[in-house]
Amino acid sequence: MAFWIEALVALFLLLGSLFALVGAIGLYRLPDFFMRLHGPTKASTLGVGGMVIASMIYFSFSGKGISLHELLIALFLFITAPVSAHMLAKAAMQQKLHINKETRGKPWEQ
Repeated sequence: MAFWIEALVALFLLLGSLFALVGAIGLYRLPDFFMRLHGPTKASTLGVGGMVIASMIYFSFSGKGISLHELLIALFLFITAPVSAHMLAKAAMQQKLHINKETRGKPWEQ
């Protein structure tokens, strides 16, 4: 396999793992539910997406051809993560969960 393909795969793996790490740290460190919701939905989605892209590139150039499985994983991930985050946020708003004072606005008190 060519060096530039291996370098591209390594780049996507490193970027994906960096985004996943940032998402995990955000989930741990942010103070309330609404802020914590951004960690797994934004950064971790990009992290897994980067790793899936690296897998697609690697297996495309290793002689096996483009795999439909990785494309479907990426599509499913990018469709379901925002929908599930929206549903969790709406449920938290209905329950009037406690928020940190640094969180802007209380949409249920309008």
